[in-house]
Formats: sequence, C-alpha cells, structure tokens
Amino acid sequence: MIEKMRVLSITGPKEDIDRVIEEYLSKYDIQLENALSELKNVRDLYPYIDSNPYKETYLLSEDIKHNFKDTKLDKMLDLSVREAADTVNALYADIKKLQEQKEEIETKKADYKDRLSKVEQFIGLNYDLGTVLHFKFIKYRFGRISREYYDKLSAYMVDDIDSVFCKCQEIDDYIWGVYFVPESVRKKVDAIYSSLHFERFFLPEGYQGTPREASNALKEEIAKCEAQIEEIASQIASILESRKTEFLTANKRLKLFADNFEIRKLAACTKASQKVFYILCGWLREKDALALSKAMEKDESAFCILEKDHSNLLSSPPTKLKNNALFRPFEMFVKMYGLPDYKELDPTVLVGITYSLLFGFMFADVGQGALIVLLGLFFSYFKKSDLGAVLARCGVFSIIFGFMFGSVFGFEDIVEPLWLRPAKAMTALPILGNLNSVFVVSILLGMGIIVFTMCLNIINKIRFKRAGEALFDANGIAGIIFYASCIGVVLLIMTGRRLPAAGLLLIVFVLPLVMMLFKEPLLKMISADKKQAAAEKAGAVMFIVQGIFELFEVLLGYFSNTLSFVRVGAFAISHAVMMEVVLMLSGYESGSPNWIVVVLGNIFVCCLEGLIVGIQVLRLDYYELFSRFYKGSGREFIPYGRSEE
Repeated sequence: MIEKMRVLSITGPKEDIDRVIEEYLSKYDIQLENALSELKNVRDLYPYIDSNPYKETYLLSEDIKHNFKDTKLDKMLDLSVREAADTVNALYADIKKLQEQKEEIETKKADYKDRLSKVEQFIGLNYDLGTVLHFKFIKYRFGRISREYYDKLSAYMVDDIDSVFCKCQEIDDYIWGVYFVPESVRKKVDAIYSSLHFERFFLPEGYQGTPREASNALKEEIAKCEAQIEEIASQIASILESRKTEFLTANKRLKLFADNFEIRKLAACTKASQKVFYILCGWLREKDALALSKAMEKDESAFCILEKDHSNLLSSPPTKLKNNALFRPFEMFVKMYGLPDYKELDPTVLVGITYSLLFGFMFADVGQGALIVLLGLFFSYFKKSDLGAVLARCGVFSIIFGFMFGSVFGFEDIVEPLWLRPAKAMTALPILGNLNSVFVVSILLGMGIIVFTMCLNIINKIRFKRAGEALFDANGIAGIIFYASCIGVVLLIMTGRRLPAAGLLLIVFVLPLVMMLFKEPLLKMISADKKQAAAEKAGAVMFIVQGIFELFEVLLGYFSNTLSFVRVGAFAISHAVMMEVVLMLSGYESGSPNWIVVVLGNIFVCCLEGLIVGIQVLRLDYYELFSRFYKGSGREFIPYGRSEE
C-alpha cells in the first residue's frame, strides 16, 4: 500500500528559519518542495537569497575527517555553530604546521633518494667523488654501455684511445662505469664512445667520499627523514585522537548546518509590514504532518498550516510504499519498473503473490526448494539483500509444489504426489484431445490473473476520474465482459455443456467490441472525459478502418497474453524432465546411482533453471500484469531529514 501524504507550509520571520529547521524539520521525514514555484496562488513572493558563511569550514572539516580511521561518534558534545567552526579552524592550524614540516622533510627525502639512485650505480669506483668532480685537466664521463660494445671496447680499442675506463657494476646487459680522458683529446674520445652507444649520466655535486661511502651516507639521511616523518605522523595522530570527540561533533554540527542551509534554496520570502517572512512547504506522512502541526501550535514565531486542497500545488504527492515484512522485499521489483503514482494502486502484494506462486509452480522440488530457502535466508540475514528475501519466499512455494508433484531432488519415489506428476498427467478435452493437465491449469491460472488485473485497471481509472476509459477500454468493463464471455464459452464447450442463446452471445460478444471500437466518440459524450479524448479523426472511413485494425490488435493481444501463461506449465514439465535426465545419467534405474552425478546434476539444474524461471516469472509480471493496469509514473518520497523513530 501507499502511505497517505499531507502537505503543509511553514512561515515565520526570516531570521528565525535556522531555529525552525533544527527544532522541528530535522526531527521528521519531510520532502521539501520549491515554495516559489509550488505556491502559485500566493503573490509577491521572491527567492530566499543567502550564502553559507561556514561552507569553507565545513569542506575543511571533511578533508580533516579523512585522517580518522574510525569516525564513529560515541558522545555528542554541546557545540554551537560558531564554536564548531572555531574547533575545526584551531585543529587545522595545529595540523597544518606539522603537515608543512612533514612535507619539507618528504621533499628532502625525495632529493636524497634521487641522489642515491644516481650514485649507487657506480659503487665499484674507489675514488673520492668530491675530488673527481673537481678535476681541471682530466675530464670524466659517468654512464653505461651495453655488454656487446663493452667487449668491443675491451678487445680492440682500449689501447688505441687516450682514455681509461673504470668498470663499476654489471647490471642486466649493461656495464656501468666512468672513463677519464685528457682535455686535449676530449672531443675525439667522446665521439668514439658515442659511436659505441655509451649513455652518459650526470652526477650533481655534493657527494663526499667514494660512491659506496656516499651511498651509505645518503641511506642514513633517508632513514633519518623517515624517522622524522613517522614522528610527525605520530604527533598528528595523537592530536587527532585527543580531540576526536570534539572534532567529530564539530563536523557533524557543521554538516547539519550546511544541510539546513540548503533548505533556503527551497524557501520563498515575502514582506508584510516592512518585515520579511520565509515560507517553506513540503510533503510528510499524514501522522508526521499531524505531529509536526501539533508541535508548532504553541510556537510564538512560526506558523504551520496543513493544506487540504492539493490543487493549489504544482507537484503531485510523492510515493512512499508501506508494506508488511512478508511483501516488503518485492518492492524491489516494483521500483525497478517504476513507483506507482500517489493515486495508483500499489502492486507489491500482487507481485509478491504471483511471483512466489508461479515460481513455485515452475520450479517444484522439495529438496531444491529447501536449498533456495537456505540460500535466500543467508543473503537476507547476512547481506541484508532483498533478493535473498525474495528467494527465501519463492523457495517455500517450491517446497509446497514439490510435495504437490512428489519430487525431492528429482526423485519421484520418495514421496507420493499430493496432486499429480507434471510430465505424466493428461486431461481429455473435446476438440483438442489429450492435453497435459499442467498446461490446462496454467492457462486457467493465466485467465484468472488477466481478469483480476482488468479489475485493478478499472479501479485505477476510477481513482484518476477517468470513468469513460474504465467503461470502454480494452482492459476496462467492456474488455472484461468480452474476455470473460470467451472464457465462459470455452469452458462450456470443454465440459460438454450447452451454449447460451444466440441473442445473449451476440450481446456479450458484439456489444463490448462495438464499445471498444467507438471508444473515442463515446468518451466525448462523457463530459468528465472530454479532456482525455483523442483528437478528431480525419474522416469516418479512416476512423472505421483504423478502429478495426486496433480492435484486431486487441483481440490478438487477448489470445497471445493468455497463451503466454503456457510457459508456466512448460517449465514445470521441463524441470521434471531435466531431473529425469540427471537420474538416468547417474544410473539410478540400475539401482546403484553415481551420487556425484546426482549432486552435480541437482546443482546445475538448480542454478540454470532457477535463474531462467526467475526471469520468466518477472517477465510475466511486467508484461502480462503491469501492462494492463499499472503505469509506474510516481515520484519517490525523498525526505530532507531522518525521523527520530
């Protein structure tokens, strides 16, 4: 069902809006609407324009909040908005100093790491870098050369060029080292090494000792930096922990203020006697609206007015579903299709009954149904999943129909069927001959569901004050008379009974078809439906031709929608046949079944057919049920705050 909603408006002095929001609105679930556009009959309204003075502080508190691993607030302190802002700013100032120190040390650490990465490739060089980097008459070149060209250098050229190559390290396929060359032949030697693909690396100044000594010194400096960073991080963590309750209270207070401040965008302002007043309007559940109205009766500054006439508002009431725990999980399917309009019938209970019933009929097995129940309960309890709760309910119906069909994990000799065996039960029908009983039952079940949804459509049309459509629509009274007459005639023929007089048949068949054919002219004759009537047709001939084709489509729809329920019986039979195949493959007929095949076969059938059946039942609900009476054009009730309940 749908919660009954009431709309109210609250007004008071502009400077008093924060008190009213915090004292009243924050305690109830209320969906606020834009008062400027909603109150179309109120004159001299203008928007509430104001800026949040604590917006930056609130955003700052959200950044600081990321430093806390646990943001659960055990105790709320009594802080004003100003005190909350001061708390955040003071904590930020303290942390900022330490963060700046930490960033400075991290920059220094990064520099040390960069210098280390450059010098540790040359650890094999046993010369003081400070001396080498200041040679005046001898030039040096640090770098690397591939093994292939290093071998050529060593074999053919080392005695022919005026340079000394000092090998430092061998890493992968490269030789790291440095060559020394006199200034006088520098260009010639550099050209030779360049032809050997020598890749040069530049070492900055500032190294002391040999590369190994410089590397060790840099590692020590990096370790010192890491210790200092860890110490600063520990200080920040200590400060945050010591002021955790105070800060989290301030953050929550600022968030509440920020949320409350956003309400100003939905408020309107007006002047009276040189004083500015705000106006807020919104939707609440009826019990909340009455409670809020009563709570504000004694307020001397603010006034609350419960609106009785919704026609003064631009928006329609929002939809909030309210179903008992048994059917609540099926709201998931309704929301997937679209929430009902406030005036529309809530189909949750219908979906819950039809989905569970048809699923159980199509997937009838005591053992597999029990597994589905256990699986659904697991996901429902531990994962809080609505789909798990739906599975649990469907599994119960699978167990029930499993007993009706006498199937336990596919074995049909454990329990006797309370009703029939799906693959074996046959019914003799006139004209059609022998037909599987499950098909007959599924078609009869589908006919009953279709008639019931037509009745729901009539109720919806009356609720929306569309009496003409309730009378002449294909899913209205005319449609019910025709479809029910077809069912009655078929049942009389199949049971071998006499048909009614031709005159009666003419009335129950022809009259509804004529009403559906001339639906639009008949709608125009009912004043209440003039606005809903379609535009004028181009001519009488075209109207008749188009009407006949539309009527043919309606009749075809009745037939196809009815046959669509054959799938219910088909899946019931296919489930029994698939389990027979599993037992046959396991060698059950020989008296010594392979239990591994039985278990794996049950798992396969349970997963595959369970998924397919779940989709097919949802398809029946959406296309065969909803298409007849349900639009799903409602808008969700989205409250501003949380109630204290």
